[in-house]
Amino acid sequence: MPFYYHMQVLKESSVDLKMANPFRIYQMMMSKHSWKVQILTAGTLVGCSDVVSQQLVERRGFAKHDTKRTIRMTAVGLIYVGPVLGVWYKVLDKIIVGHSKTVAFKKMLLDQFALAPCFLACFLAIASFLGGHSPEEVWLKLKKDYKDTLVSNYYIWPAVQMLNFYFVPLVYRLPLIQIVALMWNTYLSWMANK
Repeated sequence: MPFYYHMQVLKESSVDLKMANPFRIYQMMMSKHSWKVQILTAGTLVGCSDVVSQQLVERRGFAKHDTKRTIRMTAVGLIYVGPVLGVWYKVLDKIIVGHSKTVAFKKMLLDQFALAPCFLACFLAIASFLGGHSPEEVWLKLKKDYKDTLVSNYYIWPAVQMLNFYFVPLVYRLPLIQIVALMWNTYLSWMANK
């Protein structure tokens, strides 16, 4: 159902939208359309990461901001990051069932050693390809940047994913990770576009 329908339901249920908690609205949308909301959240936050990369890391200034690049990075979040991670987290919950620390540790190991290497390579390749690089240039970029990116990944993500798998319900894992990943995606955007 469309977003405006849910806003009307909120209004009719005597909840004043001006006073409504944005997180409650987000929760309601997640309960009704979790897949769509997760993908939109991922796309939006990857796009925001590119803005942060261009403005704070590269210090381009708004006059020199590459809007097409931000749109490309948002598209990568929408068509790649959101769907892949959304499915991956569901698969992990089916492969490794439970909620103990041991289960979270096993999920983190699979996430970091089965998914992360391939996911990062594909992210860099897709972002570079959409940025207009030839297949040869994409391959050279991967040879140059992939190893450093993967090593950097291992400094950050094992601990974050351990907490994510242990404390966070499945439906909120992707949005939470994308919020934490705001800075990580800033780094990835910079790596993919430098």
